[in-house]
Amino acid sequence: MTDKGSSVLKAPQQLGAFCYVTLATLGGSQNTGRLRPFFVSGGSLASLQERLTDIIRPAVEALDYELWGVEFVRAGKFSTLRVYIDSPNGIGVDDCADVSYQVSALLDVEDPINAEYNLEVSSPGMERPFFTAEQAVPYVGETLAMELTVAQQNKRKFKGQLVAVENNQLHLSVDNEILQVSMRDVKKAHLVPTFD
Repeated sequence: MTDKGSSVLKAPQQLGAFCYVTLATLGGSQNTGRLRPFFVSGGSLASLQERLTDIIRPAVEALDYELWGVEFVRAGKFSTLRVYIDSPNGIGVDDCADVSYQVSALLDVEDPINAEYNLEVSSPGMERPFFTAEQAVPYVGETLAMELTVAQQNKRKFKGQLVAVENNQLHLSVDNEILQVSMRDVKKAHLVPTFD
């Protein structure tokens, strides 16, 4: 068991091509024994994720990895900060552990999140999430699943073949129609792996 605010590394785990390490609970500055309310700089989750990306990117790149993306998932006491890293040589458990130590130390200093959260560092895995349109370019012809922030055709969730990426838009073939979606309207998008 760890004290609140500690950053003790739990045992790394590897699931196929996907690895991650989870750090024990971070953040959670206390005031008279209670957690302070969750505060997001600028009032939006998107602005928090942008700030976290700006803070974390130099530490990840200094270790010669690519910062693939940052995702903060709010869930009360069980909030999670996920940091996805990539490398031309692939990502292993030791890579995730090295980045975890660096990022946790940096976050302890910067303290961008005034709430308890778990830090996870992982490879993008087989269901590679996309944070920018440019990341999807090498996957034209593959199947993507996405969830939108604003409904199109009375739906928010779509799955289809990625046929093009142009001007920050993903063009998805869904039921023999081309759906054009701006990345700013994408809540989540990820690769749907196929197994031969």
